[in-house]
This record gives sequence, structure tokens and C-alpha cells, in this order.
Amino acid sequence: MKKSDKPEFDQYAKEYTDLHQASIEISGEDPAFFAAYKANYIAAQIGLDAKTKSLSILDFGCGVGNTTTHLRTAFASADLYGADLSGESIRLAIESHAHEATFRTIENSRIPYADQSFDVVMAACVFHHIPPDERNYWIAEIRRVLKPRGQVFIFEHNVLNPLTLKTVRDCPFDEDAILLPRSELLGLARRGNFESVRSRYIVFFPRMLAYLRPLEPAMGWIPFGAQYVVQATAA
Repeated sequence: MKKSDKPEFDQYAKEYTDLHQASIEISGEDPAFFAAYKANYIAAQIGLDAKTKSLSILDFGCGVGNTTTHLRTAFASADLYGADLSGESIRLAIESHAHEATFRTIENSRIPYADQSFDVVMAACVFHHIPPDERNYWIAEIRRVLKPRGQVFIFEHNVLNPLTLKTVRDCPFDEDAILLPRSELLGLARRGNFESVRSRYIVFFPRMLAYLRPLEPAMGWIPFGAQYVVQATAA
């Protein structure tokens, strides 16, 4: 998600899902599990409006659109959009999901949508690909395209989880990754004209312990989840 360089994800776009699958093998799950987890998490936080309102939702850093179908399931009436710096990823997203969402390539360091366009913006494991000195810029861009009282959900890897660190080390498209401690992402949101900033740890149990997953909603304060999410409301 660098502002100036040629998008590095162009070279991984065709193999993205297979590479992702290989990198998360230790979890016993596939990429679809994690995409659905995030879409369902957001829907649970939104509540009844997820099913009853025609919300506008942006997947910032949508890649090849692997979360799109899961967002459509969770938000049946929503207008879905995606944006990514990788033109090749966007081409593949359109190829597979044009019937479900509208996709645009990020150009000229600007999310390609008008001010106050969206009720919800999600960013799933995107910010660790953004150079640290550009993160304030992109959080401001997210704020720009959110409607007043719109909500952002930013999912990131937990730097305190050793299995997560191994997964990132082993993943070819995470070569440039600079992981964010939860405190950094909370600070970005608080400085970015957001309020009601809060966070939870998520994804605690691999597939072999899936029977324990119903406990996860009560475990969000424990810093051992594989990932965490920062949720905030546009002021």
C-alpha cells in the first residue's frame, strides 16, 4: 500500500489465495474461514442494521476480493465496494465478483471514492503493508470517505502471538510487513478524528480446538488472539 512504488501485490495476485493458504496451514483453516470471520464480526457489531439497512461498505485493500462473498452473506442489502493499489488484484476481483461489488484501483495516493461515501470501512491486514510514515495519511483517507458516524474496522496481526509471527515470516507477500502493536493502531485512530475507539483480540483457537470458539466473545481482552481489531466511529 505504498504511495509511490509499483504495487508489489501485482506479482502475487494470481497466486494470492494459494500462498495465503500455505501460510496459515498451522491454523487448520483456509482463507475463507478468516474472511468470513471478519465479515461476521463486523455484522455482529453493526447489529440489526446489517440485515435491515442498505449500508454502503468499502473493503479498503480488498486484494482479489476474497472477502466480498462473505460480506454479501453478512450484509444482504448492502452496496459493496472495494479498493486496492494493485491493479492486477482489482482485475481479478472484478473477474470473480463484479456481480457482488464495485471495485476500483487506488491511484494518485487517494481512495477513489468521494468524501463521506460509506457507512462502514474495513481494512483486513492492510496496515502492516503501509510504511509507518504513511499510516497517518491513509487513516485520514479512510476518515475522508466515511460518513459522519460511520464506522471503521481495522484488523491486524497480534505481535504478541508467536504463531502469528511465524505465519508472517513464512508468507511471501508479507516480506515487506512491519507489524503494528495494538497501541500504535489505537493511536492512529484517536489522532485521525475518530471517537469511541476500542479494540478486541480475536481468533484464539485453531481448528483442532474449534469447540472452544464459542468462548471467544468473552476473551477479547486477553492479548493472545492471533489478530486484533480496532473499531472506531467517525466524529
